[in-house]
Parts: sequence; C-alpha cells; structure tokens
Amino acid sequence: MKRAILAIDNGLVFEGRSIGADGEMTGELVFNTSMSGYQEILTDPSYAGQVVTMTYPLIGNYGVNDEDIESRRPQVHGFVMRECCFEPSNWRAAQTLPQYLREHGIVAIDGVDTRRITKMLRTEGARKCVISTTDHDRDSLVRKAVASPEMAGSDWVKTVTTAEPYDWNPESEALRKVVAIDYGVKRSILQLLAESGCRVTVVPAATSADEIMSYDPDGVFLSNGPGDPAVLPYVYPAIEALLGETPIFGICLGHQVLGHVLGEDGVIFKLKFGHRGGNHPVLDHDTGRVEISSQNHGFGVRADRLDPDAVRVTHTNLNDGTVEGMKHRKLPMFSVQYHPEASPGPHDSRYLFGRFTELMDRCTRRR
Repeated sequence: MKRAILAIDNGLVFEGRSIGADGEMTGELVFNTSMSGYQEILTDPSYAGQVVTMTYPLIGNYGVNDEDIESRRPQVHGFVMRECCFEPSNWRAAQTLPQYLREHGIVAIDGVDTRRITKMLRTEGARKCVISTTDHDRDSLVRKAVASPEMAGSDWVKTVTTAEPYDWNPESEALRKVVAIDYGVKRSILQLLAESGCRVTVVPAATSADEIMSYDPDGVFLSNGPGDPAVLPYVYPAIEALLGETPIFGICLGHQVLGHVLGEDGVIFKLKFGHRGGNHPVLDHDTGRVEISSQNHGFGVRADRLDPDAVRVTHTNLNDGTVEGMKHRKLPMFSVQYHPEASPGPHDSRYLFGRFTELMDRCTRRR
C-alpha cells in the first residue's frame, strides 16, 4: 500500500495508507456520524469542496453498487477512514470501495485516528486540510492546507448544477408538474418527488423566474447544494419573484436560500463544525413529535433575523437549538434544513414530500 498524509491547517498531521487515487487534494475537513451510507455520502453534491471523515471505524464492508449513487460521480474532495474493507460481503456489491475511489480519482486515506480528528473538529470547528500521496513533506503540506480556499465565500453550486434543463421522469402520467432548481440535487430527492405523484423537470441554478414559470409548474422545489449561500447572487432574483406565485418547498441549501430572501442581513451564518449524520433529533413544533433526521450542512438560518410576522419556525434541532424548518405565514412556502429523503438515514421525515403535494393540490383548487 502507498503512503498517504493528511495535513490540517492547525499543524496536525496524520500518516496512513492510500486507499484511493494517487494525487493531492485540498478541502474543508468535516465529519459524518453515519454508520452506513458511505456511497450516498461520497456522491452527494452537497459535499463538493469538502474532505469527509467517517466517525464509524469500519467503512466499505458492503462494497459499492450501481443503485445507491446520488449523482453521476463522487463529489467529495477526499475521504478519511479508520479502516477500509478490501473484501466486501454483500450480494449487491459490484466493486470494492478502494476500486471505486481510484476509478473516480478520489484521494483517500485510512489507518488514521478518526476519533482524534473528530474531537479536534468539535473543539476547534471545521478546518482546512490536504490529503496527499505525492508530497510527504509535513511542513509543505501544512502550508498548502493553510493556503487553500475557505468554505465561507466559496461558490460550489456552479460546479455541480446541471448545465441544461432535463426531465427526470418524462414518461410519468402524473398530473402535478414540479420544477426542481438544481443547486446540487440528489437523485433520491427527485425519485421521491416522482413517487409522490409529480412530473419533475430539473433546471440550472441560475434559471430565471420567467423561464421557470414557462413550464406552468404546480410547484417549485429548491434543492440541497454545497458552499456558502451568501455568494449566490444569481439565484435570489428568481426566488424573490416566485414567492407567492407558486408553492415552494426547499431542502438544505434551498432552505438557506429562502432564509436569505426572507430575512435581514446576517440571517445566514456558518456553523462551527456543521451537522452531518443520520441521527440528529429535530422537534416538529406543529405535532410535538421528535424526528430522527439525516443532515448535511455547514451553514444555518438565524431565527432572530427572520420577520416573525411573515415567517414561523416549524422545526428546531434539539442538539443545539438551531432552526431546522420554517413556513411562511401567508404564502405557500415551507422549507427544512435537514434531509427528509434520508439517503442515508432514518425515514421519519419523508412525510414532507406528501405535505408538498398537498400544498400544491390546495393551491391548484383555489385557481
């Protein structure tokens, strides 16, 4: 096995084995607490620009298959594991995780102390890092990590959004038409919209409101995505124009985009180390129920910067009290910060797709 080094901008350096492709890659170092679902995590466009550390120590045990991908290729900038499995056991496995990582050019490392890395990130916050199989000079790598771009102020949406509109399920006979704005959408979200009875057209992030309304949609979906929502000036004019014109449902970055449109300056803030995993408790204020949710975000919406006469907070994270959902008091719009498609994760929140179709049906009857 080749040698690999993970260097962090605070001077910490970890040596391990190269599990993926040869090369070098920088990114924001974060951690995910999911025990499974590494393939969905690798291919989630919301991880663009990030190096993901898995807290669960055994990764790759069930290999990689062709069904569980969330986009056309892995989107992470690097992958960090305690121990990677080279001999998976699962009837769906088409190849091993190391084969998959090498095939797609993802630099990865195992044999490092992921518990120490996670404790450091929880204490200090997300850090910049570099993984390299080509440069073994510790001081050189730390300097590269320090010089790498910050996640705050970085636009990764433009790297993952679709270049052209496309129909997700063109053969569907569903009566509801949904336009999904692609900030980095996951395939499982599109599939659940389809299973909820929607014909889905996916459009680029910079699509204008006039173009979106030309599809005569019953509703508009704002997808998840990577990077800093404060540096997306090309997405906000369309959302401002669409509010009140059609039902809107936002997830993750889509939730933050709506918060940016509906809130005051400073409504979006960067979390210290983010929420990433499949075990985050969220309180639904309407029902009093606690949902165990799947999450992946590094930014949040400040409740005190939202207009209380226009927006009501509907969901709250029970770990840190941050906003996990909101609803407009007058207009047909709601959003959640977490991932109700739960890929990977528990299915407690999938009812939200039904809530979106019910909202569209109510608005259609009023026309």
